[in-house]
Amino acid sequence: MDGIINVLKPVGMTSADIVRWVLRKTRARKAGHSGTLDPGAAGVLPIFLDKATKLVEYYVNQDKLYRAELTLGITTDTQDLYGQVLETKTPNITEQDFQEVLSKYVGTIEQIPPMYSAVRKNGKHLYEYARKGLEVPREKRLVTINKLEIIEWKQAEFPRVIIDVACSKGTYIRTLCHDIGQELGCGAHMSFLLRLRSGKFTINSALTLEEIDQFISNGDYSFILSPEWGLDLPRIDISPKRLKAFKDGLATKKSVLQGEFPSDNTFVQVFCDGTFVGIGVWRDDSLFPNKVLC
Repeated sequence: MDGIINVLKPVGMTSADIVRWVLRKTRARKAGHSGTLDPGAAGVLPIFLDKATKLVEYYVNQDKLYRAELTLGITTDTQDLYGQVLETKTPNITEQDFQEVLSKYVGTIEQIPPMYSAVRKNGKHLYEYARKGLEVPREKRLVTINKLEIIEWKQAEFPRVIIDVACSKGTYIRTLCHDIGQELGCGAHMSFLLRLRSGKFTINSALTLEEIDQFISNGDYSFILSPEWGLDLPRIDISPKRLKAFKDGLATKKSVLQGEFPSDNTFVQVFCDGTFVGIGVWRDDSLFPNKVLC
């Protein structure tokens, strides 16, 4: 069962919970995902099955789109709704004030991963230290915010703002909300998060667990996407005569290939007679195998 399921993750389950659920329902041998969503978050979570798990590394770097709710004036230790409140301060902030600060976070920015995260430090997840009341030094990370847009401003004692965030891999939306609150001087936390898109996987085509269960109960597995469905890589076609060479790890020269010939050291998706057979690397006018799926 080689392919990808575009799952609509519900609130309350971890990403690992979803992987285990899919394994149990599909009876696939192995499964994985291309980017963790916190238990309190919902949205797009592509799950890779069997041979498709070999391709996760080519999906993880794809950009993401989130819709988040940010609550001003309340700071928590987890930077989201589920943590302990550290400080409460009634904001004297207008939507224009918020917009001016928001614009400063578009582009490449630095983030410090939150203590309640799966980032590893000295062999342990940061959340393991946090649960013991410990805080350890964390290195700053560069992430890219491509778009920050106010969707709705809800005026209240503690204003709530719904924003859309288009960003690179590794961006912590919780931390973005926290940092915006710090700059505004009133504090803030992320009170809701929905992933709208991960690469080419969108929420409009994502399936609930109930829908997946119904498909499987009917013996219908058409909802499982092909392993290469969401790849954003150039395509090169090889002939059946060169397929064995590709499987055996041998290079193939440009003169016997068809497709988009990119610059050196670029990953490409490889097809033979219309069938996806794996990932290659284009180098020195030749195709070198990288991951073989056939």
